[in-house]
Amino acid sequence: MRYVLLIYCKLIIIILLSIVSVSGVFAQEPDIYLHEEFNNLDEWKPFYFTKIKEHTIYSVEEDGGIAYLKADSNSSASGIIFKKEIHIFKYPKIRWRWKISNVFKKGDAKEKAGDDYPARVYIIFKYDPANASFGQRLRYGAAKSIRGEYPPHSSLNYIWANKSHEERILTNTYTSEAKMIVLQTGEVNAGKWIEQEVDIIDDYHKAFGEDPPSIASLAIMNDSDNTGESAVSYIDYIDIYRE
Repeated sequence: MRYVLLIYCKLIIIILLSIVSVSGVFAQEPDIYLHEEFNNLDEWKPFYFTKIKEHTIYSVEEDGGIAYLKADSNSSASGIIFKKEIHIFKYPKIRWRWKISNVFKKGDAKEKAGDDYPARVYIIFKYDPANASFGQRLRYGAAKSIRGEYPPHSSLNYIWANKSHEERILTNTYTSEAKMIVLQTGEVNAGKWIEQEVDIIDDYHKAFGEDPPSIASLAIMNDSDNTGESAVSYIDYIDIYRE
């Protein structure tokens, strides 16, 4: 009788362990946080700049049954931002496919007057008061009292640069808290679909020399307000994932 009871208890334990193991598998977060094919823009919202009246036009177009995002700028600037936030340390990788019609002749990432790009994908990192220094809390607190919300902590701008630069990472001409990371340059690949893949944490380390804030937003922009030129850019898909 004891032997039968022992076998029964072992079977119960095995079954319980199996249930816990299976539950753990199903409870795991997926490896891909976002797979955006731009069949619509329901998950995106526009963002505008207060002093810029002309806005870039974002729309969904199809070619051969494949949808993609089209961004059409003409002396304009505005962007679209993904509505959900990203946990960078859970999902540090981004890949996408993009194409441009042309670069801006007067565009130059090292000059304020040339701070326009036919295509950029950028990560906007959220300010976290709990991890801020005393000086940062004062500065961001003052900004919040004026704007009604905290400004971003920092950003990485992955750009299709208008001209070549010796550096891969440049400091934005308007703010040191934005770093421009050059992925493509000039018109050599204009009109072609180009695949890109980046590691956000690795790039942040190289750009700022420290770990990024853990929460961020994803945005897309085609802006031409400084140069007064025009360009059309396209994005086929965007994935946010982990390996």
